[in-house]
Amino acid sequence: MKPNQPSRATPTTINQDGSRKFLHPADVKGFFTTYRRIFALLLIGIYVSLPWIPINGHPAVFLDVLNRRFHLFGLSFAAQDLWMAFFFITGLGFTLFFITALLGRVWCGWACPQTVFLEHVYRRIERWIEGDAAARKKLDKQAWDNEKIIKRVVKNGIFFAFSALIAHLFLAYFISIPELYHWMTSSPKEHWGAFLFVFIASSIIFVNFAWFREQLCLVICPYGRLQSALIDDDTLIIGYDEKRGEPRGSAKKKDIGDCVDCTRCVQVCPTGIDIRQGLQMECIGCANCIDACDTIMAKLNRPKGLIRYDSQNGLAGQKRRYLRPRTFIYAALMLIGAAAFTLSAMQLRSANMNVVRMSGAPYFLSDAGVRNQYMVRVINKTNETKTYRIISAAEDQTYTMEGNEDGITVPPMGEEVRPVIISVPRAHYSGQFPLTLSLLAPDGETIIMTREAEFLGPNARLWKEHSAKE
Repeated sequence: MKPNQPSRATPTTINQDGSRKFLHPADVKGFFTTYRRIFALLLIGIYVSLPWIPINGHPAVFLDVLNRRFHLFGLSFAAQDLWMAFFFITGLGFTLFFITALLGRVWCGWACPQTVFLEHVYRRIERWIEGDAAARKKLDKQAWDNEKIIKRVVKNGIFFAFSALIAHLFLAYFISIPELYHWMTSSPKEHWGAFLFVFIASSIIFVNFAWFREQLCLVICPYGRLQSALIDDDTLIIGYDEKRGEPRGSAKKKDIGDCVDCTRCVQVCPTGIDIRQGLQMECIGCANCIDACDTIMAKLNRPKGLIRYDSQNGLAGQKRRYLRPRTFIYAALMLIGAAAFTLSAMQLRSANMNVVRMSGAPYFLSDAGVRNQYMVRVINKTNETKTYRIISAAEDQTYTMEGNEDGITVPPMGEEVRPVIISVPRAHYSGQFPLTLSLLAPDGETIIMTREAEFLGPNARLWKEHSAKE
């Protein structure tokens, strides 16, 4: 092994004295780099666009935490609908498991926000200002003269501006673009909490992309450590064809492998590893080493693919299996989560209703009869003011309901709480019974949803005996 080359036995970003080794990956061009950049720009475009795209009167993704309303591509969820998030999150989790078992760490290399912003925004800016990898390493060692100060101030100033932009867009997902603009053009004193949040978030993003960088993947993110549980010998990874590449040596020598030991694959790696040493936790599957090696092979008129996407079985010359027990299990769990969420979303209603018994005594007695008091909360999840009515039903019971005579008018995306009183005349009281309350749509016919309640009261026989004694 050449001096200062990475080793699987030690972290790639720690020097022998224990200090941090800052990485400056060389730029690379090629098939995968081009398509990764196009895909990254598409993802950034989606991130920027979603708060601007209106669907059913709301942004495509709007998590209105303040009002406990969540809008997702035209679907509106109230806080009472958050139980669906269980199926959504588990479905996403098993989708990631399935993709990892099948395609390895394609998420890390192609779609993770850390990779997308670091490789396709911040490092592009850094290369534009400070030059290629050799120039950046030289600048690190250079004394703090005017050139270094100007370059570092300009670079970090642009870095912080982009970090603030990312933080503001993130906040827009929770308050909407118009409200964000209003807050930005108002005094910080009026919304000091949001101002402080954006400043802290911008600072964290800036420190992450300007300094912490690959350490987030190597130290904090647990996904790389889950590889041993999620992948097997048939999972697609980036690997080095040792049979073809070894023994390494100069291109002018004979009876050697195709690897000329140029270390170009190491120079372009964003985590600083040597892929020729085998599968490693630090590999994020970005394919930089593939493009770098293919470029060298093309110059030497040798076949591409010395480093390539393949399975460990494929690299060993064995047949790769796409269908295997773990992929079936993950796919089944993914489909179950997706189906459960889809069925739940199909049952979403334009309004919601909750019924709770009012605090205090469970029931009230009078000469007229027995009275139960409930609090009814009606939530309007549409963009228009709606007037709803509540109807009740109880089998073989005689009773009256008060509190719903004029209907319940609820503003757009708002809620109203009304008391509803159910009274049973003394002569018709026969004991407690189940009660159904239904929410009627403004058309007066469609039942949006029903809730079960219990009408409580004393034992009918004992109450009559007690009343007779009096």
